[in-house]
Amino acid sequence: MNDPNGPIFFHGRYHMFHQYNPQAAVWGNMNWAHATSPDMVHWQHDQIALSPTPGGPDRDGVFSGSAVLDDDRPTIIYTGVAPPAAESEATLRDGVHTWREVQCLAVAEADDLRAWKKRAEPVIAAPPAGLAVSGFRDPCLWKEGDHWMLILGSGILQKGGVILLYSSRDLRQWTYLHPLIDGSPSSNQSVNPVDTGEMWECPDFFPLGGKHVLLISTMGKVRWKVGTYANQVFTPEKEGVVDWGAYYAAKTMLDANGNRILWGWITETRPDAELIAAGWAGAMSLPRTLALNSKNELQMEVAPAVHQLRAAHTSIAYDLSSAARQKFFDSLRLHDLAAELKLEFHPKNEEFEIRLQSESGENFVTISCADKSNGRELRVDNVSAPLSETSGSPVRLHIFLDGSVLEVFANGTTSLTKRVYRIPSSPLRLKVGGDAQLTALDAWQITPISKDRLTGSLCS
Repeated sequence: MNDPNGPIFFHGRYHMFHQYNPQAAVWGNMNWAHATSPDMVHWQHDQIALSPTPGGPDRDGVFSGSAVLDDDRPTIIYTGVAPPAAESEATLRDGVHTWREVQCLAVAEADDLRAWKKRAEPVIAAPPAGLAVSGFRDPCLWKEGDHWMLILGSGILQKGGVILLYSSRDLRQWTYLHPLIDGSPSSNQSVNPVDTGEMWECPDFFPLGGKHVLLISTMGKVRWKVGTYANQVFTPEKEGVVDWGAYYAAKTMLDANGNRILWGWITETRPDAELIAAGWAGAMSLPRTLALNSKNELQMEVAPAVHQLRAAHTSIAYDLSSAARQKFFDSLRLHDLAAELKLEFHPKNEEFEIRLQSESGENFVTISCADKSNGRELRVDNVSAPLSETSGSPVRLHIFLDGSVLEVFANGTTSLTKRVYRIPSSPLRLKVGGDAQLTALDAWQITPISKDRLTGSLCS
């Protein structure tokens, strides 16, 4: 599985669609899988929602897209791919595939969103005339007055990434307006323009905290831009990276209470041969609630709904004696690779580290923070992320461990997702080192939602 697609809350239930290959644990043969949940935490797999139609405009793949409510009828617009009738029709050239990308529409046939009726012809059949695009996919939609608006991820070689803006009254007849935003040329070299930054895919655009936020995926990362949307043009004022680790193709939705929720595809970092041997690949991140801080930077925290999985809890007090603190760490055990940790450090010379280890001392993962010449840095094993706060300010970490997935959040504005393909020989112990003062620690055992989440397939 990969990209989250069309997440939507409808008639009291959350629906998640995502890219899915039912034939193998590697990319290819893209369908839309479907899962539903009452709470964004406990999910039930349903039948595949959309599959390629033989001979249709999506014959080679049902790519990413969005779901909206059109007069309370769930409607999907997604990218379909097929071989181009002529070389001039090709919009996707990544060094492996050459495809024509078009935008297709499907309407739910019932309120359970299990069956969908596709429109036979694309609703957007080609890029705007005169644009030699380096990609044309992943529609995102919203309502603006009495018009629907739609953006597509795209790019123009030697000019940079671009987000194309369209308008429609009925979701079926679309008029191209202009770029929502243009990028800049890249000096990077690659056959695939996504890798150079000259194609922006998986765009998502939404209002938040009096501003607008644009998410794009390119060069292996999801990037956020916060700014002003006026006269149907977006002007960014701040920008950054959503997650510095194994995280891509993010997509948002509104939950039952109107909160902006972010989903992301947690990618694999092991070779294809190991994915095939394991029989599975890809995972969905925990739901993250988005907001803007006082500096108009994107901040996120795991949605409170996840708290219902908390089980046994233990904590230490700020004024605990050294002996009592040592006794706490000696007795703490995290079982079944399922835990939540909250820690706060007050740095002295900025350096500290957290190690999760087996009882025999076998290292599972190391999380550290240190001062670098260009600022503070958070590090999870061999993956690093900058910390924007000033030197000497507290560092607050919120960590979720679930099988091979470790999601780490620092001070609300930095996140890093790491894959750890090990199963330790015993429950994990927690060791804290360095010069920073640990002022708070809460640890929860987490109750897994699945009985078979830990198998030998996690081992590398």
